[in-house]
Amino acid sequence: MSLGVLLLIIVALALAGAFAGRSRAIALTGGDKRKLHSLPGHYGTVVFLFTAVPALVLMAAWLFISPVLIENAASGSLPEASSENSSDLTLVMTDVRKIAGGLQVLSERGTLSEADIAQMRGDLSSIRSRMADAGVALGSDVRADVFEIAKTYRSMTNTSRMLMTIAVIAMAVAGLVFSVLRIKPEFRARNVSEQFTRSMLLAASLVAVLTTFGIVSSLVFETYNFFQMYPALDFFFGTVWNPQFRGGSELGIIPLLWGTFYVSLVALLFAVPVGLYAAIYMSEYASRPVRGVAKPLLELLAGIPTIVYGLFALITVGPFLRDYFAQPMGLGNSSSSVLTAGLVMGIMLIPFVSSLSDDIINAVPQSLRDGAYGLGATRSETIRQVVMPAALPGIVGAILLAASRAIGETMIVVMGAGAAARLGLNPFEAMTTVTVKIVSQLTGDTEFASPETLVAFALGMTLFVFTLGLNVVALYIVRKYREQYE
Repeated sequence: MSLGVLLLIIVALALAGAFAGRSRAIALTGGDKRKLHSLPGHYGTVVFLFTAVPALVLMAAWLFISPVLIENAASGSLPEASSENSSDLTLVMTDVRKIAGGLQVLSERGTLSEADIAQMRGDLSSIRSRMADAGVALGSDVRADVFEIAKTYRSMTNTSRMLMTIAVIAMAVAGLVFSVLRIKPEFRARNVSEQFTRSMLLAASLVAVLTTFGIVSSLVFETYNFFQMYPALDFFFGTVWNPQFRGGSELGIIPLLWGTFYVSLVALLFAVPVGLYAAIYMSEYASRPVRGVAKPLLELLAGIPTIVYGLFALITVGPFLRDYFAQPMGLGNSSSSVLTAGLVMGIMLIPFVSSLSDDIINAVPQSLRDGAYGLGATRSETIRQVVMPAALPGIVGAILLAASRAIGETMIVVMGAGAAARLGLNPFEAMTTVTVKIVSQLTGDTEFASPETLVAFALGMTLFVFTLGLNVVALYIVRKYREQYE
């Protein structure tokens, strides 16, 4: 049974339970709803929640834990599994999952029956042709015993899926019966549904917190593994970035950090003044019709995919800067440059600054403006000396959002600034950023067993620390000015 069908069964049971709970509550009072502690809908809500939520939680936990247990059991059946190093074992299990998935596809299509699969043996030439029919490509170095392990893996996966279906439906039915039998006129259904809803909201908050913890933990763990293989001093203070998967790599982060901050600085120098002035105009000077047209048009920039901005940088902005500025001034001959990526990224960041700043400026109380006008201030003086200081905490937040977006951008940098890791001040030279190199180091069939791959996690951890520091500084500024103007 597919997950979609199982979800439909759970929802159907929950809806049926909600109807049954509401009907039972009314029937127990002989149709007199005034004898009920809560509204009839609350009784139906309780049954719906007790039917659907535990079953869905069980299904989510099963889907999360079961693959890990199955993979451990399958890898334990490998000959001399204890002597396999982690990279070899990872490659073998990748082939196991591919073959198991291909067999499942062929079985669902009806190309192979279960008897055919059981009779198949590890003849790799025939297996490759079968897997090609299922859209699965196998390499030439697949081990001969992988096919038998893949059949075991598939069998355990199907058994686990069947047991999950039975357990989830049983949990839903049990929740339905339990909650319906609890219904009595004096049952505090409203209180129970409120407590259940509060628990779900708390669980949702915990998911966000645990996700953050998981992201940071994975970064820390893999970064630690990287520094076990590569000297930390060479990473943090090295000025050469030259990864070689054959060994002898130079993985200094300084050129990448320089490129990241240089491109981000150019973008912010363009986006912040333009976005802020646009926000001031729309909130303080523009008429209602003009604002109603200009603001949506400006916010359309935020919806353009970054790959489109990258193409704009590659085809239009880069050649323009090269032909009219870089070559005549003798500063470069390439259309890929820091200035190209920075200007296009700045265009992308304008709505982040302008839209948020506009909303923040509009939130400044009108009484502050009226008081300034009453003291004889002009409109520009009021904006400069009253409105902008009062809105400064929110504007700092908008600029911080734009800065974080600039630091994490990848596509525009790849197509506009190139991939050269170098130190320099010439804005018409090609450079690259941390995020671009994270992607390049993890592209292709990579193993998390070499410093050339694990360096991506160290780069991500460094970027995370810098972004966190940026947030701390911005929070300090916000609190300082908020105390002054509240």
